Amino acid sequence: MAPSQADQNMHSLIKRHPLQRLSSPSRGLSSTLHVLGLASFAYSFNYLTANPNHINSSYGWHFQYLTIIGLFLATLTFILGLLADITLSPSLFAVKNVLSMCSAPMEVLISTLYWGLRAIDPTLVVPAELELPLTSDLGFHAAPSILLLIDLLFLSPPWTISVVPAVALSGVIAFAYWFWIEMCYQHNGFYPYPLFDLLDTSQRIGLFAGSAVVMAGSTVVLKWLYGRVNGLGMKAVDQPGRMRKAA
Repeated sequence: MAPSQADQNMHSLIKRHPLQRLSSPSRGLSSTLHVLGLASFAYSFNYLTANPNHINSSYGWHFQYLTIIGLFLATLTFILGLLADITLSPSLFAVKNVLSMCSAPMEVLISTLYWGLRAIDPTLVVPAELELPLTSDLGFHAAPSILLLIDLLFLSPPWTISVVPAVALSGVIAFAYWFWIEMCYQHNGFYPYPLFDLLDTSQRIGLFAGSAVVMAGSTVVLKWLYGRVNGLGMKAVDQPGRMRKAA
């Protein structure tokens, strides 16, 4: 028996949220983006092993850097996205989108802090002896946020996280990272970013608290940007696939 129109509409809704611009999971554009992203992330991780320095043999390896933690989360997000594309699994797609609520704002935070501090003084974030080639620098500090932003704006449903949970999540991540780098400092005797050596404990607490606010703000801005791109003030009605203006 041929499926009814209602069944076809429901299938369409499951395949793509009414506000989601492009089909995902899919074996077309969505999988292409995730493959390209994973290739970029693999290139960056390969750079760390192909160009070793004292960080490679230190406690915490390169995961002392928020940049590499963010890159790892971006990689997990895109692995889940690609698996969802291949299998067309709604469950994997949903997990990818949940992880994206953490990885995308974090990458926006990383890009904002890195390029902002670098514009003031490059040695605040990278010692002269560890300066990166431009292509690698962009791979670590620009490509992940750009790729996650494309995935969010065009291949994902709207986020449901509100301001208070966003602030709480950002705070947990910021202070967990502070705890982690202090542990690494106890073993290594140095901080991963030169800026940390210029700050006392209270100033570092202020830096991490401020970073948590910026990350939470990134979540809010990304939600707003999603609305601007995909239909600000629009919401689904009872019939799948149709939208109406919000009252």
